[in-house]
Order: sequence, then C-alpha cells, then structure tokens
Amino acid sequence: MPEVVHPARALWWLFEPIHAVTYFAPEGLQAFESAGLRGFWRGYFGGRSAPLGPVDAAPVTAAFFNFAPGMVERALPGVWQLATPQAALDARLAGATAALARVLDTAQPEPIDRAVDLLERAVDGLDCGGRVLAAANAALPRPEGRLARLWHATTVLREHRGDGHVAALVTEGLDGCEALVVRCALDTPRATLQPIRGWTDQEWDAATARLVERGWLHPDGTISPLGRSRHATLEAATDLAASRVWTGFDRKELDELAATLGPLGTRCRAELPSVNPIGLPATG
Repeated sequence: MPEVVHPARALWWLFEPIHAVTYFAPEGLQAFESAGLRGFWRGYFGGRSAPLGPVDAAPVTAAFFNFAPGMVERALPGVWQLATPQAALDARLAGATAALARVLDTAQPEPIDRAVDLLERAVDGLDCGGRVLAAANAALPRPEGRLARLWHATTVLREHRGDGHVAALVTEGLDGCEALVVRCALDTPRATLQPIRGWTDQEWDAATARLVERGWLHPDGTISPLGRSRHATLEAATDLAASRVWTGFDRKELDELAATLGPLGTRCRAELPSVNPIGLPATG
C-alpha cells in the first residue's frame, strides 16, 4: 500500500528543489564567489543568513538548528568582512535565477507564471509569527522577473516550513545533533550528514547515548519503535504547522499547483544529490 502523504509535505517535495538550486547548482557557487564569498560554506551561511542582516553566529546557530556551533562560528561574523548582507542577497538571487534559466524550459513561460501566481498568493497569506527565517525573507522586496519571483516565493515557503519543523523538534525535546542522529538511524548514512553539519565524533556519540537512554534508539544505534513513533509525531506536527499556508486554496487549485510544480521541481531535483541533507526523499 502506498504511503499517504500530507498535502503540505507533498507540495514541499515539489517546491523545495526550486529553492535548493541556490546551493547545489554551479551558478549559485559562482555567484557567491563573485561576491567575495569563496568556498561553499561562506556562500551558504552568508547567503542564507543575509536576510537577518550582519548577524553573529549565535542567532544563526539557533535558527538553522542542526549545525554545530563551532561550524557556524567559523563563517560568522567573518563573512561580513568579505561581503555585505546586501551583496550576499544579490548573489544568491543572481545564482538562483541563472540556474533556473538553464534548468527550466523558459520557452514555455505559462507554467512558470501560473506557479508564481499561486505561490505568491500563498506567501501573501502567511502568518510568520514564531518563524524568524520566513519572516526575514518575506520582508525582502519582491524581485522582478518570473524566475526571480519563483525562486523568492519558494524560498519564503521553505523557510516557513523549516521554522515550523524546528519548533516540532524542540517540542520533542531534541537538540540539533540528536535530530541528525535520528535522521541517520532512519534513512541517511552518518558519513553523509555528520561532516557537513560539523559535529565531532564525541558530540555525535554523546547524542546517540542520550537517545538510547530515552528509548528512541536501540543500544546498537538503530531506531526503536518508540523512536519511529516519536519521529512520526514530529513530522506530523511539521505538516500541521505548514498546512495553514494552503487553507485559502480549494482542492482544484492545489491540484493545479501540484501539476504545475511537478515538472519544474523534477528538473531542479536533478541538480541535487540523490542522498541530500535537506530531507527530500532519495530520487527514484
């Protein structure tokens, strides 16, 4: 029997890849490097945190949630000596739109225009209370051009869902490292996630021990029935927190949005690694 997926999660699976080209497509890396942010992580931390202004590491560690504090501190606030937040914002938009121009079929603008119309309608109705990254991105001026607007709308919506996911993780009593350990126990190799989130072996093993003590994991580190149940609960809470975005849409409009986003998201998904750190299902 196929898995029943919440509509809010199914839509996120479609629009997340459109946002994520910012970090995974070569155009994004080139744009950040042209702005002075050389190296993947300078571009990532500078570009993603730029809507907050020239912030230090502490609020970014809190907002991004699952990065080791020391990893964030290696990038912030130092990146602001290399590029201003506005330069980082300009670079991430330029890189994203360049990538979308290459990846999407811009000779057929109607699906893109319709996706923009529906996504921006969702953004206009957002309640960003308690969602710092979503609020900061929603407060930015809406860019010009259909690809820039498409990317901006998906960015606001994915940060909105991400903020809600962080709230669900906190409610379940998980810290940033523990959340990653659970994810790896479910479906992702530790070797994929641990290095790119900056946690040491000692920190990772301590988080594993805490989860074993709480019953989320078996002593061998595999997920327990309790862990699966609690993870399902927090994922359901994430979906619920994201579902209010779509309450102003009827079923026909949601089906239209999914049908419109499907080909766009599929093309962008090909730019992402099959095993990715952002929670999308593996390709295929």
